Amino acid sequence: MDTYLRLISALNDPTRIRIIKFLERYGRSCVCELQHSFDMGQPRLSRHLKILKDAGLLDVDREGTKAFYAISPVNKLAGQLLTTLKNLSVQLPEKISMEEIQKQKEAA
Repeated sequence: MDTYLRLISALNDPTRIRIIKFLERYGRSCVCELQHSFDMGQPRLSRHLKILKDAGLLDVDREGTKAFYAISPVNKLAGQLLTTLKNLSVQLPEKISMEEIQKQKEAA
């Protein structure tokens, strides 16, 4: 029951559902890509990512100073919940790539 409640709690937020759906659509993404795509401050985004990671829904890989998030291979219960999310219609932002972010920084 604890696992179920942790999963439900992690998904009990529209922003976290949007993050999951975004990663389903675009795949593995750097925190900077998520931050720019969602136009969200890094502390707020990190809090949402931590909750999803702690619930076992996301994996994180670190490459130097960058952290990349992806949907983790899930257990049966989490898989059922994620299948339910696939049927939700959610407005998602377009992904802003690291290359685009770098170009914006150079232009500024």
